Amino acid sequence: MLVLDRVSKVFPAQGGLFARGSSVVALKEVSLSVGKGECVGLVGESGSGKTTLTRCILHLDAPTSGRILFEGQDLAHLSAAALRALRARVQIVFQDPYASLNPRMSVHDIVTEPMLIHKDVLGLGARQRTDRAAELLALVGLGPQHLHRYPHEFSGGQRQRIGIARALATNPHLILLDEPTSALDVSVQAQVLNLLVDLQARLGLTYLFISHDLSVIRYVCDRVALIYRGEIVEEGLTERVFDAPESAYARTLLAAMPEVRVTAPPPASP
Repeated sequence: MLVLDRVSKVFPAQGGLFARGSSVVALKEVSLSVGKGECVGLVGESGSGKTTLTRCILHLDAPTSGRILFEGQDLAHLSAAALRALRARVQIVFQDPYASLNPRMSVHDIVTEPMLIHKDVLGLGARQRTDRAAELLALVGLGPQHLHRYPHEFSGGQRQRIGIARALATNPHLILLDEPTSALDVSVQAQVLNLLVDLQARLGLTYLFISHDLSVIRYVCDRVALIYRGEIVEEGLTERVFDAPESAYARTLLAAMPEVRVTAPPPASP
């Protein structure tokens, strides 16, 4: 479905007319594929190139070299109209549910906005959009009574559910999950992860899951790629990478991964 073929991105040096500086290599010949129905994890520390790669996939930034193909189409060769239509099939769930929802818009308007933007593709009228929004809220564990409320009336986990409903609004083929649980409390993280796993199974979704949390990646993803300083240093089936890492970077990350210990409850008093 998604193929990254030796994608590089170089940002020119910043400065004034006479300033000197080196260009910044954000991505260096990154090759990665995501098959239909897969969940592929992209793991890296801050500054490793995850965000730049995400922006290139969404065609918000153009790669300096290499190709990005989605369902066989090279994004660099698409017209503006074709790119607009493609964006209905590629959606994103953002990291921060507090910042990613417009506080001036109701939940109804937030969830139906993508349907309105892609009206030519989806062909939904006003009543159909409202009905679809109610269906999506039910799908993510909310209800039609939430349609006309505003983001400040919800908890962080509920806001992220609204963000997921918005991402599903255009019936996307691929969803980019950009650290979707990192801003949430631990107990809420588990609920959102279980929701994402359930939605993938029920709807046949394809995910590119971007994270720095290895325990989350191990729980959710079929395959994982580790990115370091703009390069993919290891890629493979999740269990293989976790159980038999080949790169020094993978071993370093796994060594730093906290171990979860389950302690038996104390015996009941007589």
